[in-house]
Amino acid sequence: MSDTRERELLKAALGPPGPELGCDQCFEELDRYVELELAGADADAAVPGMRAHLEGCPACREEYASLGAPRELTPGVEYRRATVPPLAALPRAPFDITPEQEEIRRLCRDFAANEIRPVSLAVDEADTEVPWEVWGRAAEIGLTSFMLPEWLGGGGMTDCLTGCIVQEELSHGCAGIGNLITSNGFFAEPVLVLGDEAQQRRWLEPLTGDRPPLTALATTEPEAGSDAASIRTTARRADGGYVLSGQKSWISNGGVSEYCVVFATVEPGSGYRGVSAFVVERGDEGVSWGPPMRKMGQRAIVNTELFLDAVRLPADRRLGEEGDGFRGLMRTFDRSRVTLGASATGLARAALEYATQYARERVQFGKPIAEHQAVSFRLADMALRVDASRLLVWRAARLLDAGERATTEAAMAKLHASETAMWCTWAALQTLGGWGYSREHPVEKWMRDAKLEEIEEGTSDIQRMVIARGLVRD
Repeated sequence: MSDTRERELLKAALGPPGPELGCDQCFEELDRYVELELAGADADAAVPGMRAHLEGCPACREEYASLGAPRELTPGVEYRRATVPPLAALPRAPFDITPEQEEIRRLCRDFAANEIRPVSLAVDEADTEVPWEVWGRAAEIGLTSFMLPEWLGGGGMTDCLTGCIVQEELSHGCAGIGNLITSNGFFAEPVLVLGDEAQQRRWLEPLTGDRPPLTALATTEPEAGSDAASIRTTARRADGGYVLSGQKSWISNGGVSEYCVVFATVEPGSGYRGVSAFVVERGDEGVSWGPPMRKMGQRAIVNTELFLDAVRLPADRRLGEEGDGFRGLMRTFDRSRVTLGASATGLARAALEYATQYARERVQFGKPIAEHQAVSFRLADMALRVDASRLLVWRAARLLDAGERATTEAAMAKLHASETAMWCTWAALQTLGGWGYSREHPVEKWMRDAKLEEIEEGTSDIQRMVIARGLVRD
C-alpha cells in the first residue's frame, strides 16, 4: 500500500484532527481507551482509529504513557498486553522487618503491579530497547538509588536485606525490568568497597539525581566467564596512569551506560593477584561497544560487548590499590548473588500466583483443575520451593548485614532460588497447558527470563562448587 493511501485511510479513521491532535475530546476518548486496555477488553474495537491516531500524534502518545498504558509504543508496531491480575496479598515475611522495610516492600509491590507488569510484554517484544519511561518513574521515587548511602544523596537503605525485599517485589512484576531498576547497585558496590571518598562522590552522586545515568560492570570476557581470575584485559602502566586493552562480553547496560567498572590485570599470568578495578567513562577515547545481543529473555537490560583499544586513564581512575580488584569482585559477588536470589524468588512467586489463579478458574471434568490432585500437588511443590528460596535469601542477607562471611550461604541462596524460578515457571506453564505455551499469557516469557538466573553471576555448577568448597574448608 502506498504512503499516500495509508495517510488517506488514517484521516478517514480519525476524522478532523482538532487542535494539535491533543484536544480535550481526544483525551477523553484516550482515557476510555486505556481503561478498556487495562481491563483486558478489546479497546481497538470499542474506540476505532485510536491506535492509528496514537502512532501519528506525539501529544497523545505522551498522554497515553502517562495514564499507565499497558504497552509502550513504537509507531507501526503492535505489542501484546500483559495480563495484570488483581494485587495479591504480600507473602508473610519470614522474619520481623522494620516499618521502613515494610513500607518500601508495599511501595515496590504497587510499582511492579502498576508500572512494570503492564509494559513487560512490550519491552520483551522490543527486544533490545531500554524501557526509559519505567526507569525514569522508578528514579523519581528513589528506587534506582535507595541502596546508596545517604551522604551521597541516596536513600540510605544500604543493608542487603532491604535490597532483597525490593528486588523480590520488582521482579515479581518482571525480572528483567526489576534487575534493570537496581542495576546501578552492582556498579556502586566495588566503588564503595574499593574507592576513596572523592571517587565515590564523583561516580555515585550522579546516580542519585532525578535523571540518573545507567552504569555497568565489566568482568566477563570471551575466554573468561566463570573463571574470573583468568581475565586477559590488561592495564599497562604508562605516563603515571594506565593503558587498558582488551575485550569484555555480556556487559549489562552496554552501550547505554555512562560509567563502567572494568576489571583488568596489571600483571598478565599472575591470576587473581594482578586483577585491578578501573572506572571507564563513556567519552574516553578508545572505548567502543558492540551491537545489542538478541537474547532469550530478560530483554529490558541491553547486553553488548565492550572493546578497549589502548584506552588511556589517569591513575585516579583505579579503584583501590593494584591487585585489589579480585577482592572487590568477590565482595560484589557475595552480595549480588543474594540479590539475584531475591529476584529469582520474585519471578517464581509470580509464576506460582498466576498458576494458582488459573487453576482455580479453569474447569475440566466438571471441577476446577486445582481440585485435581496432580495439579494441586504441583502447586504445593511450587509454594514450598518459593518459601524455601526466600528463607535462604533472607538468611544470607542477614549474615552479610551482620558483617559475617556468607560466601557459602550466598551461593546456596542463589542456586536454590534460580533453580526454583526455572522449575516454577515450567510448572506454571504445565498448569496452563496449551495456553501456557502461547504468548497470550506471560508464563512463557517468565520461563525464558528464569533461565538467565541459573547462569548470571556464576552458573549453578559454580554455585555448587562454592558450596562444596565451603563445606570442606569449614
